[in-house]
Amino acid sequence: MSYERIMGLEVTNDSEYQKYRESMIPILHSFGGSFGFDFKVNEVLKSKTSEPINRVFTIDFPNKEIMDNFFNDPEYLAVKAQYFQSSVKSVTTISMHEKNT
Repeated sequence: MSYERIMGLEVTNDSEYQKYRESMIPILHSFGGSFGFDFKVNEVLKSKTSEPINRVFTIDFPNKEIMDNFFNDPEYLAVKAQYFQSSVKSVTTISMHEKNT
């Protein structure tokens, strides 16, 4: 079984966020991870959080341990510090779960 994370973001700087994505994808792939779905959202009809969401995506990993290792990887954290923190105002974890592949 693989592990999937469904995320909602409030992206405030599209060009910086795109640099983040371009820089982190090779690292993500080296961990066996990938994006499944990716949406730009212009209207949220119902939410369990007060944080705005304008981007929703799924990110998949072979298992939870690999996902945790990716998000703690020093190379990934450097990319996150350079681009993500200046381009994303809020992060909402919608779901994390094992899934049948």
